[in-house]
Amino acid sequence: MKELDVSIRNTTPDILDCLGMRDPVGGVNTAQQSAPTFNFKDHVDGVVSKVDEIEEKLNGVTQFYSSLTKKQPNNGKGGSAGKDKEREKQQFVSYKRQQQEAAKRESTSAKRMQELMRQFSTILRQLTQHKWAWPFMQPVDVKGLELDDYYEVIDKPMDFSTIRNKMESKDGNGYKNVREIGADVRLVFKNAMTYNEEKSDVHVMAKTLLAKFEEKWYQLLPKVVEEETIRKEEEAEAHRDMQLVQEAANAKLARDISNELYEVDMHLDELRELVVQRCRKMSAEEKKKLGTGLSQLSPEDLNKALDIIAEKNPNFEATAEEVDIDMDAQTESTLWRLKILVKEGLEVKAKSSATKAANDNSKRKREICDALAKTARKRSKKPSSNIDPLS
Repeated sequence: MKELDVSIRNTTPDILDCLGMRDPVGGVNTAQQSAPTFNFKDHVDGVVSKVDEIEEKLNGVTQFYSSLTKKQPNNGKGGSAGKDKEREKQQFVSYKRQQQEAAKRESTSAKRMQELMRQFSTILRQLTQHKWAWPFMQPVDVKGLELDDYYEVIDKPMDFSTIRNKMESKDGNGYKNVREIGADVRLVFKNAMTYNEEKSDVHVMAKTLLAKFEEKWYQLLPKVVEEETIRKEEEAEAHRDMQLVQEAANAKLARDISNELYEVDMHLDELRELVVQRCRKMSAEEKKKLGTGLSQLSPEDLNKALDIIAEKNPNFEATAEEVDIDMDAQTESTLWRLKILVKEGLEVKAKSSATKAANDNSKRKREICDALAKTARKRSKKPSSNIDPLS
């Protein structure tokens, strides 16, 4: 996409030259700017802006399908365009149904969770009504009881009133499931057992109530596990549904991008025709330079040039080893298209040659350095002439 953007921008000066809107030193010839051609640059800028917009959309689609490919390795089964289109249609048709099912699942799940909460509330009420529950009903009065080291021993204080308030919270900070409530109930008793000595009344009361809670908890546990399993399955299904919706949306976006690219291509064709109709005649000197440039093209670019010539001349044959091109026999539009091709082709060739020359130069320098290093090593190994071989 960026290559298309750059190509459009780089071609503009050549088109202005074709229209006679550039003077010999490369400036703009305002005298030649007639009303039909004056807004050509605005047209090109509009196309470039559209290409940038399409590129942004395309990047989003590409990222989505790249992440999808990583999550779902290729299973080796191919699919036709017809099947893909049918699948997209089915995805869109099922979108409404998926939304309804998701809402229904959420409602059913909420009812099941309410029932679990109700059963857990019964357990909690039984605990709090026990005759030994009174020390754990409110937060520990650290200051009143002069427990100066309490916060050094206990990291997270907990009590039943705090648990009850969090269970009834409506601000989103409440418990997400009964396991979280159970963990805080255990924390109430474990804090008491940690801070108080084993034979103290509070320690014994906490240990006794913890045992009663665990007994009730294990009776409820099968339902908790069942609910967790159902929730996981529902979340996985919801994720799959969302992925199908995203696939359908991105498939539609991909089709829209394809249509927009087609429109851009058609617009470029219209601009090309508009320019061709208004091209100035190429001078004899320019034709001569063009012929020289054609002879310097790479085989690939030369084939492109021959294809351009053949478009306007059906009788032109380029099958021989040597092709004689009569510049005077070519239409002005063909000559200008050839000029643009030659300019771009020679620029690429020049860059390639410069890169090769730089690489060759670096290689030659490395060879010289290696040779010097090798010579230095040989000299360092040569015996000194001051040593007497008989000594």
